[in-house]
Amino acid sequence: MLEIPQDLALRIKAEGEKAYPKECCGFVLGTCQDSQPRKTHALIPIANAWETAEQYHRFSIEPEAFIKVEQEARAQNLDIIGFYHSHPDHPARPSDYDREQALPGYSYLIVAVEQGRASALTGWELLADRSTFTEEEIIWR
Repeated sequence: MLEIPQDLALRIKAEGEKAYPKECCGFVLGTCQDSQPRKTHALIPIANAWETAEQYHRFSIEPEAFIKVEQEARAQNLDIIGFYHSHPDHPARPSDYDREQALPGYSYLIVAVEQGRASALTGWELLADRSTFTEEEIIWR
């Protein structure tokens, strides 16, 4: 379960619209305690590292960016609890590529952007065996 404030959900949608027809991406920072929903406190947008010609259907985050954001999160007493990205003109469902690149233990937020306008925002968790994603319940606050 993931708890996310409405203003941060709107920011993800706005970033998806701004990046259209390419994919946007970024980090979700927050807190996670046993048997409690993950709580989203901040977003950190990151440049899509895929070559420009592929950004319409792929995103990538450079390892250096991951390290830098992890340090920023720790400085704020937060953790990287997930990632977000957009799907231009595709549903807000993980692709096979998303599954291949994902790691268990994180929330994955996907916003569908249809003809430049953001629509559905969904959350996903990768099973420990990496076989598939399950839809994550989102609590909007």
